[in-house]
Amino acid sequence: MTAAERLFLDKGVDATTVSDITTLAGVAKGTFYHYFASKHEMLAALAERYTQHFLASLEAAIDLCMPNDWEGRLRAWVQANIATYLGTWQLHDIVYTSHRRSIGIDPADNPDKNAILAQLGAILAGGAAAGAWPLPQPRLAALMIYSAVHGVTDDAIAAQLQDSSAFAADVADACLRMLGTPH
Repeated sequence: MTAAERLFLDKGVDATTVSDITTLAGVAKGTFYHYFASKHEMLAALAERYTQHFLASLEAAIDLCMPNDWEGRLRAWVQANIATYLGTWQLHDIVYTSHRRSIGIDPADNPDKNAILAQLGAILAGGAAAGAWPLPQPRLAALMIYSAVHGVTDDAIAAQLQDSSAFAADVADACLRMLGTPH
């Protein structure tokens, strides 16, 4: 999978062949087809691996916070999300855009996005239960924060932002204000 990832980043998905992948990986085509039925199945596996890495990166940042520090946990989620996305946006765009298009996934039925929303939703619901913020519609708040964070990060990518620390802190503050906290 690492060979495919490298080639997809260098050449693009459409220009990369199974032969390219197996040559770089140093394996026979039969070995590739033992694990994957097609290049697009490999792309799906890369998307799953990317999502697991993305979630683990966010979880590691959240885990540094005290369990009842809901503002800190949300801030950590936002900041890690921005840093991880900025550091991996090329692969993000390949695995999500190309994979969804190749297999025709309805954007409303997106297991990768839903996994990230569930992680964010747990923080928001925990904070609401603890009284950190009023939250009558947790799913709506999660969708808005998720969309906002990814939207502003796309803008940062386009602007070629090099250091995301202050930017991510500002975005986290905006998300907390949206929830009604005094930041």
